[in-house]
Amino acid sequence: MIWAVIAVLIVILDQTTKFYITRNVSFENPINVINNFFYITHTTNKGAAWGILQNGRYFFIPLTIIVSIALIYFLAKSDNKILKLSLSLILGGAAGNLIDRIIKGSVVDFLDFYFGSYNFPTFNVADSFVVVGTFLLAYYMLFVYQEKKETEG
Repeated sequence: MIWAVIAVLIVILDQTTKFYITRNVSFENPINVINNFFYITHTTNKGAAWGILQNGRYFFIPLTIIVSIALIYFLAKSDNKILKLSLSLILGGAAGNLIDRIIKGSVVDFLDFYFGSYNFPTFNVADSFVVVGTFLLAYYMLFVYQEKKETEG
C-alpha cells in the first residue's frame, strides 16, 4: 500500500509544480535562480526526453498506459523493497507526464540547467522521479536480483 501512496504523492507533487509554473511563469521567459547554472523556464514538450519523437502524443499515451500496467503488475508481484521503490518512482513520474499528455497534449517542463555552454534539456518533477527510479531499478537488476534456481528432480 505504501508503494501506491508514493506514486500518488509523486503525481500530486508533479501536477502541483506544473500548475504553479503555468500560472506564474511566463512562457519561455526564464527566471534566474543561480546565474549561468539554474533557471526556471516554462516550456512544453510534445515528445519524449530531449524532445525526441515530437508530436508523438498518440504513441506515448497508449505506450505509457501499457508500461504503467506492467509496472503495477511487477509492483504487486515483488516482495523486494528496492524494486518496489524503483517501480513506484517510475510509475508516479510516468503518470504525472501522462496526465499532461492527455489533458494538454504536451508535457510542461521548467527545470533548466546549464553546464558551461551546454544547456541540459529542460525537464520536470515527473522526469526526475523516472530517472531516479530507473537508476534504482538498474541497481536492483545489477546487484540485488538473482534468478530463482529451479530444483532438479
